[in-house]
Amino acid sequence: MKLNPLYLLILFSNIAFAQLKTENYKIYNTQSKSICSLDEMISSLALADVVFFGEEHNDPTGHELELDVLQKLYQIHGKKQILSMEMFEKDIQQVMNEYLQNLIREKNFIKEARAWNNYSDYKPMIEFAKEKELAVIAANPPNRYVNLVTRKGLSSLSTLNKSAKKWLPPLPIDTATGAYYQNFLETMGGHSVPGMEIYQSQNLWDSGMAHSIKQYLQKNKKVKVFHVLGRFHSDEKLGTMAKLLKYNPGLKLSNISSFSDQSFKAPDWSKFSKLGDFVIITNPELKRTF
Repeated sequence: MKLNPLYLLILFSNIAFAQLKTENYKIYNTQSKSICSLDEMISSLALADVVFFGEEHNDPTGHELELDVLQKLYQIHGKKQILSMEMFEKDIQQVMNEYLQNLIREKNFIKEARAWNNYSDYKPMIEFAKEKELAVIAANPPNRYVNLVTRKGLSSLSTLNKSAKKWLPPLPIDTATGAYYQNFLETMGGHSVPGMEIYQSQNLWDSGMAHSIKQYLQKNKKVKVFHVLGRFHSDEKLGTMAKLLKYNPGLKLSNISSFSDQSFKAPDWSKFSKLGDFVIITNPELKRTF
């Protein structure tokens, strides 16, 4: 059979693209202490009730991998697989649903869902969910309340009315201490923040995302959740992961920590082994998405 030259060009272009992508990331299984393939990682992740993909928000390879992981989990779970995202706030869930149901235009969705400025990084996952009719959880508490805590502390949430509180996790919110607090201080340059309101808002963020997932799982049995968030919220199984386990101790959780690092060519994996079940290091030489 004689193959069309154009077909061959497309075929070889796709192969080259796949190789290029693979060359831009390395996956480390912290349980087996060995490098693994994407498919090997997926086989393990598929056993979890909730998978956390902790990203760097401007990492192009990380965003490609998020879509790959979602697609592969869908191949295993079908419509029982859902997507959950830090990038959308809980009070726009109806807007999210209307877009997924093809009731509203994309430009209305982007505006009324208050999409992040780098929405193009997350659009492929949203469009995949739309195509496959998968639910998407807008998981974050509204930013106006996170900002309120940043300015006035967690106690300020008690002054909100009942209508406002429906967008929040149950009050009062515990503040995570120990390793999570120490990690927060490191991100702040090793210095405490007066009043620690910023740290308290971080805890609202974590509790809010965890509670959104918990609520969905209560109403929808036997579904699988793929939650995308900044990796600080799930590294070392702290933050949102720890909050979700408090809400629902019976869940099986798994996490990925994905980031670029200057040691990409020859990483010392022992430095990263506590971050997650799987650690993905991406090529730092690639241009950031913003």
